[in-house]
Amino acid sequence: MVEVSSEEESLQDRQEPLRIGVFGAGGRVGIEVCKAVVADPSFALVAAVDPRLAGIDLRQVMGSDGAGIQVAASAEALARNRAEVAVDFTDAEAAMENLRWCAANGVHAVVGTTGFNEENINELSELFSSSKANCVMASNFAIGAVLMMRFAEIASLWMDGAEVIEMHHSGKIDAPSGTAMMTAQLMDEARSKAGISSWPGDATKYELLPGARGGAGPGRVRIHSLRLKGLVAHQEVILGATGQTLTIRHDAYDRSAFVPGVLLAAKAVSDHPGLTVGLAPLLGI
Repeated sequence: MVEVSSEEESLQDRQEPLRIGVFGAGGRVGIEVCKAVVADPSFALVAAVDPRLAGIDLRQVMGSDGAGIQVAASAEALARNRAEVAVDFTDAEAAMENLRWCAANGVHAVVGTTGFNEENINELSELFSSSKANCVMASNFAIGAVLMMRFAEIASLWMDGAEVIEMHHSGKIDAPSGTAMMTAQLMDEARSKAGISSWPGDATKYELLPGARGGAGPGRVRIHSLRLKGLVAHQEVILGATGQTLTIRHDAYDRSAFVPGVLLAAKAVSDHPGLTVGLAPLLGI
C-alpha cells in the first residue's frame, strides 16, 4: 500500500521526479500523457495500465523512445512501483474501479474520464474525503477550454439566453460531453448566485424531427452534440440578447492540448484535499 504522509511536502515542491502511473495508457489521450511524462524530467513514468495491451512494451504503444516498461493489466502495477499520482483516461465504469483503488491505497488521482453520474460523484467525494489521497477530476484539461467555460459563466449574467454546441470525434461514446454539461451548470449556478432567474424554456411547439432542439441541460440550456470524423474536441457557447449574440468558442485540434492541464493537476493534487471538480480552482479563476 502506498501511503501519503500528512507531513509530506507538497508535490509541487519536490526535488526528485514525481512518480506517475497512467490508467488507459494505450488510449488516445493516455498515449499523449505517457509521452509528456517521459519527456518531462520532473516526472517519472513508473506504471502504465491497459488490460487490452497487457504485456506489451510501452515503447511499442507510444511509437517513440520512452520508458522501457511493460504495460500492466491492473492497478497493482502502481503499488509495485510506488506510484504517487495516477492519471486516468479510461471509461466511467473502469475509472470507478481505478479510483476506488486509489482512494483505498493512498494514491492521488487526476481524472479526465467523463460519463460519471451524480451517484458516482457523490461516492468519489466520500471516498477521497476519508482517504489520505486526493482527486482532481475535470471534464476538460485544455487550459483554453477552462477559460471558455469561465468566460461563458461571466457572460451568462448579462445575456438573455444561451445554447451550447459541442463537437467531437466519431469515436466518443458519451453525449453530451462533460464539458458541455459543466458549462451549462456553471452558467446556471452563476445566475442563481446572482439572484437571476433561469432562462426561459424553449418556445418550440412543433419538433418535426425529435431531438432537433437538442437536450435541455442545467438551467434549461439547450445542448447539441455533433460526432464526426475529422473533429477532436470543440465547443461553442452562443449567448443571445436583444439585437446581439456573443459566441465563445474553443477548439482542440490535437489531444496534446489536454496534457499541460494534466501535468499541472498532477503537481497540484496534493494541495487540494478530497475531490476537486474542474481545473479552474487550480488556475485560481
